[in-house]
Amino acid sequence: MRRRPRGLLGVLLLALVVACGGTPEAPAAPADAIRFASYDFPENQILVEVYAEAARRAGLPVSVQHGIGTREVVSPALQQGVVDVVVDYLGTATLFARPAFPDLPGTPEGMHAVLARTLGGRGVLVLDVARAEDQNGFAVTTQFAAANGIGSLSDLRPLARRIAFGGPPECPDRPLCLEGLEQVYGLDFGEVLAMPSRAATVEALLSGDIQVGLLETTDARLAVAPVMLLVDDLGLQPRENVVPLVRKDAADRWDGLTEALDETSALLTTSDLVQLNRAVELDGLTPREAAMRWWGSD
Repeated sequence: MRRRPRGLLGVLLLALVVACGGTPEAPAAPADAIRFASYDFPENQILVEVYAEAARRAGLPVSVQHGIGTREVVSPALQQGVVDVVVDYLGTATLFARPAFPDLPGTPEGMHAVLARTLGGRGVLVLDVARAEDQNGFAVTTQFAAANGIGSLSDLRPLARRIAFGGPPECPDRPLCLEGLEQVYGLDFGEVLAMPSRAATVEALLSGDIQVGLLETTDARLAVAPVMLLVDDLGLQPRENVVPLVRKDAADRWDGLTEALDETSALLTTSDLVQLNRAVELDGLTPREAAMRWWGSD
């Protein structure tokens, strides 16, 4: 039985505002600064801090607005000029920008070209992709995997109706989450629970409240908790390289902005992303502190 994601009313209200020609609101920021905005999960907040620090080091004025919301909120805010810079993930960003064309190119280069053409007409530049990549992953405990002889998502098919799934509130309507698991793998879980955080997802897996949960492939808890990611054997997840999206008018106004962000993408690796997540998830640093550690500053 499906539980609808919390926060749906807010998304619908935003859609009405946008449809009526309004602009989604974000927290107040200095008028004379480049406005970086993050999604509502820790890794993206860390990435925004990493890229914002690059702009600061280029001598540019920066403001950071964390946890603005889900993609349904942040993407319109970027396109309508409420914020200037968003750090996104290539495959998901492309699917969201082109929902009527769900078939994605198989390479980062192909997806980048599609996304750049699509967002270019909306006043947004798609900068260079990083080597760093983070995909949706679906985790079970090692005990559950051993007891049921499973290692891939396809192995869940005969079990799905008897087990519970946990993921973020928006997961049921996302093509790379429950919607995709149903369409690609034929998985229809007996119960779906909304998880407030990835930490809560791990706790629910270990307590047995859920048997399958969404965790990103760069989640640091995968290295310390008795959980494992199931193999995406039918290739549901696209390439998800980190990619900055920048308002064209902000890029035109602030000399050196795109260069600073592209130089950062050239440095950032998946291993870096895991370590950044570990710094916040396990070591207790703030996203800003983790970013400064990555940059080699106290």
